[in-house]
Amino acid sequence: MNSDLARHNVEISLEGVSMVFGKKGKQVVVLQDITFDVKQHEFVSLIGPAGCGKSTLLRLMADLLQPTKGHITIQKEHPREVHLRRKFGIVLENPTLFEWRTVRENMELPLELIGHSRALYKERMDHLLDTVGLMKFSDYYPWQLSSGMRIRVAIARALSLDPPVLFMDEPFSALDEFTKEKLQLELLEIKKKTNKTIVFVAHRISEAVFLSDRIIVISAHPGRVHSQHHIDLGVSRTPQTRESELFHDLTKAIRNCLPEGSDAL
Repeated sequence: MNSDLARHNVEISLEGVSMVFGKKGKQVVVLQDITFDVKQHEFVSLIGPAGCGKSTLLRLMADLLQPTKGHITIQKEHPREVHLRRKFGIVLENPTLFEWRTVRENMELPLELIGHSRALYKERMDHLLDTVGLMKFSDYYPWQLSSGMRIRVAIARALSLDPPVLFMDEPFSALDEFTKEKLQLELLEIKKKTNKTIVFVAHRISEAVFLSDRIIVISAHPGRVHSQHHIDLGVSRTPQTRESELFHDLTKAIRNCLPEGSDAL
């Protein structure tokens, strides 16, 4: 692929991005000189030790924070412009659902906020409910759902306006291992059905390897791009993928990039 075509396929671009918190005399450099691209339809995971700034980096891309230095573009535009046009969705750790609204009503909230009619989007909401496996639970309230089902509602809500990009910050970190692995499979199925570009902050190396096309390892103090790893596990990944020799080799290679005692296991 020539360089012009490669640049044409870039969805998100970061160039020399740094983030400093605090005031003069008490400043902390959280991120320093971060540069990488994310291609259209790619699933990229960010991983690194606690405090390396991976969640901050996601929030910078999602226009929830502004970088101290450097430039970020999404579809060659400033994240603010893309955000205002609702061209990306966000799923944060412990997503908030409104307990007095049903599953469908929680999903419809972004439509209401921009003044769209629920009736006009009923077919799309039905499709999303089917995509995340919640059609039978559309009239349930969040307090009637399991933790895993609540996460699926949050993902569906983030996709309600059909954005090309989805940002996810450790959405499965609070779940038990069985539910987590089940939702990882469901997320890959959603990715296959929707063909979104996904940037995912992962807590565990095994999760990042199972889900990703590419993993970016962030080092700490301050956060920098330590290394990038292409994950060639194929498109169709199953529970058996986790038992393969290649999966374990990739997991080991990334673990060896992280400092001893890192919480990213």
